[in-house]
Amino acid sequence: MTREGEIIAGERTVQIPSGTVRLEGNLHVPPQARGTVLFAHGSGSSRLSPRNRYVAQVLQEAGIGTLLFDLLTEDEAQDRAKVFDIDLLAQRLMVATDWLREQALPEGMRMGYFGASTGAAAALQAAASLGPAISAIVSRGGRPDLAEPYLSRVIAPTLLIVGELDPMVIELNQAAYAALNTEKELVIVPGATHLFEEPGALEQVAELATNWFQRYFV
Repeated sequence: MTREGEIIAGERTVQIPSGTVRLEGNLHVPPQARGTVLFAHGSGSSRLSPRNRYVAQVLQEAGIGTLLFDLLTEDEAQDRAKVFDIDLLAQRLMVATDWLREQALPEGMRMGYFGASTGAAAALQAAASLGPAISAIVSRGGRPDLAEPYLSRVIAPTLLIVGELDPMVIELNQAAYAALNTEKELVIVPGATHLFEEPGALEQVAELATNWFQRYFV
């Protein structure tokens, strides 16, 4: 018999309270999972993002838990100011992290962040505030420059993944990479554009992310 709110193996829909709103999410915890990754979606995206859902599925198959949730409500997502409010997005991500920690996590369960586009900035800012609570971060086509004041405070090992055909974002990631003082890696995926829609590109992202989280969830 499980306690109320206790995480059991499998997938379920969840609602994460954040102030006056509730954030919709999908939590999947494979049996014997050693860690769970919270997804921070980019501008205009949601927990239903096909790219992040694909990466989440690959992580699940590797025995890693995932929490895909909406950083904004449907109404908030129509407000462009909120879509690019990194402070708000980071705060929501920290709320979700605290919520997940309250769900009777198995002993030793680690947590990581996977951020895309503006969500990567939110992930880095939240990780800078939460310190050792976050074990690893992966950014896909991210805008880590939007978290520039926080980068030097990030201690979680951070992997930045950028498409070869996304030159502006490569430059922004190179600058962020230089500002990070933690264990870090910058990988440029050959032939990939910003959304990694080219054949095999998203598969490379998922493999890189899986290897990174497995390394730091041990």
